[in-house]
Amino acid sequence: MKKYFSSIQVFTFLTIVLFATACNGPVKKDFAKEKVQHPKLIKTIGNPRYGNVQCALQDKAGNLWFGTTENGLYKYDGKSFTQFLVADGLNSNNVYSILEDKEGNIWIGTEAGLCLYDGKTFAEIEIPLPKNLPPNKNPYYQNHWVYSMLQAKNGKLWFVTIDGVYIYDGKLFTHFPMNEVANGFLTSNDKVERILEDNAGNIWLGGRTNEGVYRYDGKSITNLKLKELFQDGPKPKPHNWAWPQLQDKNGNLWFSNWGGAYRYDGKIFTSFTTKDGLPSEVTRILEDKKGNLWFGASDGLRSYDGKTFTYYKDGLINPWIWEILEDKTGNLWVGTRETGLYLYDGKTFITYSEYKHQ
Repeated sequence: MKKYFSSIQVFTFLTIVLFATACNGPVKKDFAKEKVQHPKLIKTIGNPRYGNVQCALQDKAGNLWFGTTENGLYKYDGKSFTQFLVADGLNSNNVYSILEDKEGNIWIGTEAGLCLYDGKTFAEIEIPLPKNLPPNKNPYYQNHWVYSMLQAKNGKLWFVTIDGVYIYDGKLFTHFPMNEVANGFLTSNDKVERILEDNAGNIWLGGRTNEGVYRYDGKSITNLKLKELFQDGPKPKPHNWAWPQLQDKNGNLWFSNWGGAYRYDGKIFTSFTTKDGLPSEVTRILEDKKGNLWFGASDGLRSYDGKTFTYYKDGLINPWIWEILEDKTGNLWVGTRETGLYLYDGKTFITYSEYKHQ
């Protein structure tokens, strides 16, 4: 009797399990396999291995803008991407910088110069060359390649171009002369690539052909040389130039180059290199709303909480990062080589780009 009733119990149990599995199992399994389809930034021009998502911004209306090399400009409204090319009014499909001014106009810095988007149409803006500027001998770069831009606290716009730095007051462009080295990175004229304004209104400029960085206080220019202002005294570095990146919530200024990242407290530079957990090539630094610092580099993304670096790479097809943007919801957007665009939600990288051969 004992054995008989055990068999019945086993049979009843198995029947219940099979019934539950039949009712619930397939639904759960299918749901787990279901993938959310995200809109994609579609790359169609050029080789899939080349080109970058080079720059980004979120405008006042909440739209995200991404500038690429080879594939023009993309606008993302949260639902779909709209691509803008030369056929739509851009002067080049190679976009290197984007800026929204206080009036809501979008300025686009390209390899061919400057464009202004008023929400409907693109207009090419000519930056007049000063008469005493040496001619650009490279036939490929006959126009103002615009590396970076900013609108200062006083409302004036600054443009860093292949033919020098210019200030725009809303009516006229004024060439901003600097005593940089004689030879530029690509031509005899380009000497600055990145620009930053600090909380005190100082303008910081730096590029790959200069030693250290330049600070303009509104009256005079000072060249700060990294090797002379390191925390542990003067020491030569493989790369003495620096790109200005940001000023953090504590007032420290951050710079980067092909040697790592550098923090400047107003008196000395402190370096962060491979021994601290950073790679050599640091391209972008961003401070998020929580005060964490993010470093985009040649091998992926890192966060810094003030003590340690945390490394993120899984999911990045090409880990060489050129841009980091935090949107209004706190998500990070990462632009990489091979025209890669990713959303980092705090756990994983979600791909928002795709190549389609035409």
